This record gives sequence, structure tokens and C-alpha cells, in this order.
Amino acid sequence: MLPARFDNVEHLEEVMTTPSPALVETLARVDGDILVLGVGGKMGPTLARLAKRAAPSKRVIGVARFSEPGLRAALQRHGVECIAADLLSREQLAALPDVPNVVFMAGRKFGSAGSEWLTWAMNAHVPALVAQRYARSRIVAFSTACVYSFVDVHGAGAPESAPLTPPGEYANSCVARERLFEHFSHALGTPGRLIRLSYAIDMRYGVLHDLARKLLAREPIDLAMGHANIIWQGDANEQALRALAHCTAPTSGLNVSGPVQRIRDLATALAQRLGVQPAFTGSEAPTAWLVDTAEAQRLFGAPAVPLASMLDWTADWVSRDLVSLNKPTHYEARDGKY
Repeated sequence: MLPARFDNVEHLEEVMTTPSPALVETLARVDGDILVLGVGGKMGPTLARLAKRAAPSKRVIGVARFSEPGLRAALQRHGVECIAADLLSREQLAALPDVPNVVFMAGRKFGSAGSEWLTWAMNAHVPALVAQRYARSRIVAFSTACVYSFVDVHGAGAPESAPLTPPGEYANSCVARERLFEHFSHALGTPGRLIRLSYAIDMRYGVLHDLARKLLAREPIDLAMGHANIIWQGDANEQALRALAHCTAPTSGLNVSGPVQRIRDLATALAQRLGVQPAFTGSEAPTAWLVDTAEAQRLFGAPAVPLASMLDWTADWVSRDLVSLNKPTHYEARDGKY
């Protein structure tokens, strides 16, 4: 049963890390322990905890720089082993344990403009190093829907077979990430999946969080990027972990998100819940970054958390001024600049 609201961050994370029977069954079929590279990001801590709860007999090892105070200790309290390492270092990467299952979550997006060299190093060079280091493992690597070009908002969204010709330097660095994993998968026979994620949300960040904060601040909602796919973070993490049982050799893309949503409709629904009058600016473009999730639904079924719950939860959380990561999604950007 889904809660009516979240009391606090601890309650939120408890719900997000509760595994479904399907995830428990899937990880029971996947041999070996799990290594999460880049565990310190927005989704990594709950993914690692979710994996440990779903497969308590497996070692779940999280690797990051652990610059966020308290994160390492918090993960260790929940049974996740932690190793501090810089993935740009060949030596530190070589010292990590051999593990049959790797979930790659490292990468760079926010603040990409102005230090593009670091963005390319993290999004292209690190994947090459990891692909060679873990050539004998399964590698499920987080990517992004931004690897595609914009598509017609009235269509089904970009399928996995669509060309990877996106706008902007950040998005092209993400294409490079995929191409490097593909190259070494072809060369070394490494099975994997490239998780082309479109806008995961929890209460502390995401498209709905951005919209709700703007509404409460009486800021107009920009409609230029008028549509987006969104998915509950818990559902996205679950699908990524279940993808360990659906790796291909060579590796292949897999779109992960929920149904296409209209930004105007989302803002209007949130405004009603928040008791404010929405204001809009701009007009909807005929194209957007949208993905077709038919293959993920065939493998995993539809996401478990419906839009209505996400709207209710977001309005309640933001109206109480609870924790925000203060990391805007920049979903409205159409020039690929972050």
C-alpha cells in the first residue's frame, strides 16, 4: 500500500527502498554480489539500499568519493559496504574488488557548462576505464534520454533504435559514454544494458518538485519544453536492478521512464493541490525529449507508482518546505546547456 504522505526523509527512503516480490525473485536468479559505482548521487544511495534489502545474502558495495557528510555511515548502517575511490584513477579502480554485477551510476550533468573537459572525462573516459576493469562482469550503466534528438510530442517517443544525435555538448558526452561501453562490450564480450532514464523523481528533486517550488514562489511556468516522461525514483531503481537479469552481449539501450506528461497539465494539477493560481509563459514546442518505454514495460510491467500519488506527495512535501536537494532538472532547456 502506498502512503498518503511522507513524514520525513527517513520515511521517504524507507518506502523507496522496500523491494517488490519481483525484484527479490530477480536478484535471487542473478548470481553474485553487486557493485554500485557512483553510489553518492541522487539515486545511488536508495538503489544500493534497495538491492541490499532485496538480496540480503549478497554483498552490496558502494563506491564514491563520499564527499557528502554522513552518507558513508548511513549506507553502512543499512548493510552497504562502502569504498572511497576516485574512478578517474586507474590505480584506485584496479584496487576495487572483482564483482559479477556492476551498476554504473557515475557521471556529470549539473554545472557542465564552463568545465566541459571534466564532463567528458567523467562521461566518456571513466566508462572506458570501467568497461575494461569489469570486462568479465555484467554492467548495467545509467544513461539518459538526452542521447536522443527531440521527437514529435504526439508520437510514442524515441525507441531504443532511434539515432543518437542530440543537441548540446552534455548530451553528446552521454552518447560517448554509451559508445565506449558498447565498444568494449563488442570487443570483450561483456553483457550489459544502457539505462536511458528520463526524469526520475522523489520528493527532494525532479520535474514535479521544480514545478511545485515555482508555483509556490509565484513564478511563471515555461511551456517551451511542453512534455516530459517522469517516473518515481523507486520504480526507476527497481527496473535498473532487474535489468541485471536482462543483459545483452553486446550491450544495448533500454528506455526507463513513465508515460509522457504535459507540463501544463502537471503544473495545473499541482497548483490545485497547492491552492495557487498558475501562470504560464511561452508556448509548447511540437517536439521534446521523449522516450518509448514499451520494451521496459514488456520486461518489467508498468511502473508501480501512479502519477496521482506523485502529485499528491510532491504538493504535500513542498508545501511543508521539507528537504530539497536544490538541484533543478533544467527540464525546460532546449539547447542542451546545463
